[in-house]
Amino acid sequence: MKRYTAFLRGINISGRNKVPMADLKKEFEKLGFKEVKTYLNSGNVAFSSNENDVEKSTRLIETMIKSQFGFDIPVFIISKEKLEDILLNAPDWWGNDNKEIYDNLIFIMPPATFSDVYGEIGEPKEGLEKISNYKEIIFWSFNRKNYQKTNWWSKTASAEISAKLTIRTANTVRKIVGI
Repeated sequence: MKRYTAFLRGINISGRNKVPMADLKKEFEKLGFKEVKTYLNSGNVAFSSNENDVEKSTRLIETMIKSQFGFDIPVFIISKEKLEDILLNAPDWWGNDNKEIYDNLIFIMPPATFSDVYGEIGEPKEGLEKISNYKEIIFWSFNRKNYQKTNWWSKTASAEISAKLTIRTANTVRKIVGI
């Protein structure tokens, strides 16, 4: 049995797309997933499965959410070993203890690619933010005080690109790997 994490995009944000985590956990278990654990209220679900077809599991979870909760939510699934590999390959400037910097992982939802995302957003603003891509993710850090001046902040939230991404903080990803 392999360990996975499902990142559900856009749930429990500003009172929209409400999904109680206890209910979500039960629904994952009904789908046959084992050792299901949720983290925070923002759609982070760690689980074990014998199913190695991530696309199949993604469709199954998206269908369940539509059926049980009544809305379409994009789901990004990644194995624990891939998350561990990502963290091992983080750039030196990402994910440290500097409280002035906010560190995120941007997960690119298939079929989108880094080139697609970069093409729509463009260069990070020098001195305010940094990016580095690795496989299906982007390491992104920015200065907390000047986040509104960054290029990527407003653009990652734009309707067109946001459907291709789901974003988690460095701390959230580290906690999930430890679950």
